[in-house]
Amino acid sequence: MKTFLKSFLGTASAILLVLLVSYFFINKDEDKSSAQRPTDTQQNIPIQSTNYASTVPQNVNFVDAADKSVNAVVHIKTEINVKAQSYHDFFDPLREYLYGDRGRNQSFVAYGSGVVISSDGYIATNNHVVENADKISVTFNNREELQAQLIGRDPTTDLALIKVDASQLPFLSFGNSDELKVGEWVLAVGNPFNLTSTVTAGIVSAKARNINILGGASSIESFIQTDAAVNRGNSGGALVNTRGELIGINAAIASHTGVYEGYSFAIPANLAKKVVEDLKNYGEIQRAYLGVQLRDIDAEFADKLGLSQVNGVYVAEVVNNSGAMEAGIEDGDIIVAINGTITNTFSELVGSIGQYRPGDKVIVSVNRNGELIDYDVILRNQDNTTSIVKAEETFFNKNLSVSLQKVSKLSLDNMHLKSGLRITEIKPGVLQRGGISEGFIITEVNGKAVNSKNDLEDALSESNNNRVRLIGIYPNGMKVSYEFMM
Repeated sequence: MKTFLKSFLGTASAILLVLLVSYFFINKDEDKSSAQRPTDTQQNIPIQSTNYASTVPQNVNFVDAADKSVNAVVHIKTEINVKAQSYHDFFDPLREYLYGDRGRNQSFVAYGSGVVISSDGYIATNNHVVENADKISVTFNNREELQAQLIGRDPTTDLALIKVDASQLPFLSFGNSDELKVGEWVLAVGNPFNLTSTVTAGIVSAKARNINILGGASSIESFIQTDAAVNRGNSGGALVNTRGELIGINAAIASHTGVYEGYSFAIPANLAKKVVEDLKNYGEIQRAYLGVQLRDIDAEFADKLGLSQVNGVYVAEVVNNSGAMEAGIEDGDIIVAINGTITNTFSELVGSIGQYRPGDKVIVSVNRNGELIDYDVILRNQDNTTSIVKAEETFFNKNLSVSLQKVSKLSLDNMHLKSGLRITEIKPGVLQRGGISEGFIITEVNGKAVNSKNDLEDALSESNNNRVRLIGIYPNGMKVSYEFMM
């Protein structure tokens, strides 16, 4: 008992000592803290608690923007019929007659999104959503489904325009993507994984991103990067600001897994607006050029040139007789802005110029040996003129039972072709029996390049024993060689 009592008293004394020491230091720290912390009266600032768990500012309202968007963003389903073999030959019609079409055709279904941009049924989407489509179906938020017609595509910007026969549709108005700020809240609206009318939120992570996905020297990549969740099926959908204005068309994600990992990319609204207006009004993209060869300026290049900073894009060469040369821009100039919009990278400059057409005047600000100079430049097309080029009129060829249209120079360049007539409509006849379908491009007839109505008629008139050999290609790259008796 004595031993227990002695042990208990010793333990209690130790605990009491610890408590007294703790109390002394805690009170000392509080007194010191009170002395160092200014009072409300000293600073005239009310003390506020901050909730660091809150990630969205309380004054940001996504509800109105989402409400405007979901009814103007549509679900797109495309059906694609693909021939199983790479080449046709003279005996294909006979094989089909004897054995049918078994095993030669495959049908694929793909999905994406689109944005209604006018009440009369025009819908903007990605080129890769509708490319090679034989049938395009559009489903609205109220579950109404309509068939759509392809108006035009532009692979160089990954944009396309389709149309449904409807009126008084809810639509989104274009905002000014040049005014978009990094850190600004945005919404991505689309149909990921066939989940219709999905809205996700994020911020603008960066602007004028070039992620090298379109390919081709004439492609324009100046994407808006966001961290709004975007997945397969979102392509062609809307990127909107908190006012519900369309400021981008969602196009791609950067991912190791194929699904969202925090990086999504949208085509700026200013570029998209110009492209869809071109497709609607002209049937061709009106591409404008400054007439300069450019390169980005990095630290190494700036040091080599003796530049004090890396701002702007370096003019390596001015093209002869171009708008830039006529305005007075010289080799070695550094372009720092287009119409007041800063251009610190090649993709920013290309994105800015992509908003204009041949004949438009832009103010190009350059740094020349430390002096800032503005030049008025009249933009020109690839042929170095200010002409607006309209799509060729279609014509009907009775012998082939097809309507055809001359392929634009830009499309020929993208497909590495020198000539071509695109089939816009096919009727019962020799080509239809051979399995040729709309969209096919005839490049040669009887060994002669065809680029016009006269070319085609002359080539057909020179057929030996009425035997015709036709060579062409589909937009997906599938080549066709076909012989028949006319």
